[in-house]
Amino acid sequence: MSRYSAMFERLAANDEAAFGAFLMLGDPDLATSATLLDSLGEGGADMIEVGIPFTDPIADGPVIQAAANRALGSGTSVEDCFRQLAEFRRRHPSIPVGILTYANILAARGRSQFCLDAAAAGVDSLLIADVPALEIEPYREAARRAAIDLVMIAAPNTPGQTLTRIARICSGYTYCVARMGVTGLQDRPALDHCETIAELARLGAPPPIVGFGIATPDQVREAISAGAAGVISGSAIVELVTQPDASARIAHFVAAMKEATRSSCNAEFAEGDRHHAR
Repeated sequence: MSRYSAMFERLAANDEAAFGAFLMLGDPDLATSATLLDSLGEGGADMIEVGIPFTDPIADGPVIQAAANRALGSGTSVEDCFRQLAEFRRRHPSIPVGILTYANILAARGRSQFCLDAAAAGVDSLLIADVPALEIEPYREAARRAAIDLVMIAAPNTPGQTLTRIARICSGYTYCVARMGVTGLQDRPALDHCETIAELARLGAPPPIVGFGIATPDQVREAISAGAAGVISGSAIVELVTQPDASARIAHFVAAMKEATRSSCNAEFAEGDRHHAR
């Protein structure tokens, strides 16, 4: 059983949804990011997504772009990232870890070699943000050979034919974006993803995890009430990296967001019980 499958099984048994947390590796430097990664686990994150610093992260908003620049400024390399992930895996053997990155990063190392190195470092999944579904097959094959999941992005405006392709190819989980555009903080997710989530379920896609703009417990509850199996929060966490006592702040933030995945599910089950009682 994969770490993602084990995670979803455990959460379902406890009537919880998943909380995923994102950090940029090497931000603001490798030693600090190692400590911050541990803080995600201490806060109760069910799954972790990491970025590899890149000069042109076109899916990312200003907060995560700034994190990539800080990491690059400190000299963080792809090799450093794999080394840090391997060290994290030794400390945290069961937490699923995924990489969100871009095609150029894979091209520089070679698709197959990147996937093999990721697997050797204990990585569970790969999401390549700038590769569309119609061009994903070579990446899918490289991931398959390395025995890691290939996560794909679905949005409320993704055409039905593309959703069908995503459901067939994607594994681990399905990344459902909550809005158009790039990552970043906002008052509330801008698009209604209920229909997308329902269609993915009908197509047999992996569990839907909502990201892009998830920054408050209320947004966690909103996403779960729309049918999401969980959420991922990135910019809200990355914004804390440069603040005093960043490790403690991040652990506290993660704990609050994780708690919302419990209260959301409990509220839904309670409402269902009231409905059946009527």
